[in-house]
Amino acid sequence: MTRIPGAWQRTARGAGLLSVHGEPSPTIFAEMSARALAEDAINLGQGFPDEQGPPEVLEAAQRAIGDGVNQYPPGPGAPELRCAIASHQERFYGLSVDPDRDVLVTAGATEALAATLLALIDGPDDEVVVFEPYYDAYAALVALAGATLRTVPLRSPGFQPDLDELTATVCDRTRVILVNDPHNPTGTVFTAEVRSQIALLADRHDAYIVTDEVYEHLTFDLPHVPLAADPRAAQRTVTISSAGKTFSVTGWKIGWIVAHPALIAAVTAVKQFLTYTSGAPFQPAVAAGLGLPDTFFASRSADLKRRKDLLGDGLREVGFVVSEPAGTYFTVADAAPLGVRDAEEFCRALPAQAGVVAIPLTAFASAAHRAQYATLLRFAACRRTETIEEAIRRLRLSL
Repeated sequence: MTRIPGAWQRTARGAGLLSVHGEPSPTIFAEMSARALAEDAINLGQGFPDEQGPPEVLEAAQRAIGDGVNQYPPGPGAPELRCAIASHQERFYGLSVDPDRDVLVTAGATEALAATLLALIDGPDDEVVVFEPYYDAYAALVALAGATLRTVPLRSPGFQPDLDELTATVCDRTRVILVNDPHNPTGTVFTAEVRSQIALLADRHDAYIVTDEVYEHLTFDLPHVPLAADPRAAQRTVTISSAGKTFSVTGWKIGWIVAHPALIAAVTAVKQFLTYTSGAPFQPAVAAGLGLPDTFFASRSADLKRRKDLLGDGLREVGFVVSEPAGTYFTVADAAPLGVRDAEEFCRALPAQAGVVAIPLTAFASAAHRAQYATLLRFAACRRTETIEEAIRRLRLSL
């Protein structure tokens, strides 16, 4: 058998993608997407919308292509997009950002995370603290960078971290505290007390804070508050976001980093050897999107909230216990009242049984903590109303 290269072994092991024989295995997301196609099932598992983004943004991309914006943009990103990102941070959060020194455009948020972790981690003695369950790329990227992953569990139903556990986990070996807020997969939004404790601990232990804020405009009751707004965190925080979720253009893969110039320089030194640059005609289109009026951003949140409520009410009618999300595309539901003891088995059977796809929350957890998420499922509300209604109808008929 061909020997698997070491970098892939580290990444696959970190993401839990090695079989018992040490061979690569597909992610649960790939498996469930394949089952959705095979069974003609409604895919409420993965987080991509089934509707187009705002016309102003789509038309701006088409104009850019027609105008010849089809070659490499500058490595740091198109100037109009970097200016739009800086203006966005000032407009929504009151943060002063220099578009030429504090902003780096990336090929989506995942590349931003990869470049940042590779830039900031020195070696195996470094630790990265994440909140569990976590977006599956985190463990893989930490492993690829050669660091040790430390987790702080988020427990149902509120999914807020225990501050004593957080304090005990962060130490002088902590190189990065990786924060996903609003949080995928749980839909939680961290409280002001949690944000304050993260800033305090990073300052105390001289750790960096890396924030994944791709759902920043998709909160339901309270506005998003970035950790970089805390004076203790401002100089040590790498803020990451992207256009995909806000503008329903997940396939464009336009993300960005906002940070102190020294951090931007460190990340750029890595990023330039990953993709260098990307998405030339999409960059001015995203700049146009970031300049849309407040009514657009408010309507995006309100519309998703309606769909979230429709999904949650339907799941409750079917018999799930539903955790109320405060943001993101996602709703977590407990299938234990339906007699389910293993969410992975249940999710694998669901496409054929009900014609609906969900993702087990254990896919986002380390082996040590999967038991506490054993009956929990993640459903996505970023679908058309009629799609959600049909999914609930199918579940009602079959469960």
